[in-house]
Amino acid sequence: MRSPKKDKRKVKQKLLHKYRLVILNEDTFEERLSFQLSKLNVIILTAISTLLLISGTALLIAFTPIREFIPGYSSLKLKNKATRLTITVDSLTAVVEKNDVYFKSIRNMLTGQLDSLSTNDAYSINDAKPVDPETVNLYASQQDSILREKVEQEDKYSLLERATFNANFTLFPPVSGQISEEYNAEAKHYAVDIVTEKDEPVKATLDGTVIFSEWSVETGYVIIIEHSHGLISVYKHNNSLLKSQGDLVTAGEVIAVVGDTGEFSYGPHLHFELWVDGYPVNPSDYINFE
Repeated sequence: MRSPKKDKRKVKQKLLHKYRLVILNEDTFEERLSFQLSKLNVIILTAISTLLLISGTALLIAFTPIREFIPGYSSLKLKNKATRLTITVDSLTAVVEKNDVYFKSIRNMLTGQLDSLSTNDAYSINDAKPVDPETVNLYASQQDSILREKVEQEDKYSLLERATFNANFTLFPPVSGQISEEYNAEAKHYAVDIVTEKDEPVKATLDGTVIFSEWSVETGYVIIIEHSHGLISVYKHNNSLLKSQGDLVTAGEVIAVVGDTGEFSYGPHLHFELWVDGYPVNPSDYINFE
């Protein structure tokens, strides 16, 4: 019976046994090249060659455009293009809806079809009763004088409360979602925080010009738009900005993408501010975010 040591020694001898690989000229049998090899050398060379071939193939696929020909792989360029096309379609849909409402109003005006609310609640001058000036007391009472003094003192030191915005047009909601933090002037939170899904499009609330489009450490990607009537809108914590300083935008046009950037951000949301003549106003008084 053979011993295991003898078997191991025999296998080792076979692996280390030297062979000579000779390349001859077929016509003259002249020796051109010769190599001294063993079975172990052949196994090691084969393993190293296979490893290099697999690594080279993987690197070639990972760092060259060849990877785009692999079925099921989508390139970053294609993803960005699809995202921009989606945002463009969304913006065009908003513009079409806005135009439909506008054309419907024009058609109703031309055909004389007015809303029941406007016709029923219309005030007719014929309903007004004549008033005799002799029976009207035009002097301020004592209570009225006290109230006027109180209001003047309050307005003297409450500049923020005097900021109002009266216009004959509607502001476009930048995003739709739930308000996580309301406008609070006393806490110096001059905005509303609207929670929505990440990468949702952020739209301009009104026609205007982009006056700021940069990154800040505390509020991430910020874009500010100046509108008519002294109105300025601010959009903070965006994931990316699609407009640059000086660009002209229209109401409902996509200007950014919702994100969670900046040290003051607590999750995907939009920090939205409205300023009128240098004073903040509550955006919830003019826009329905739901």
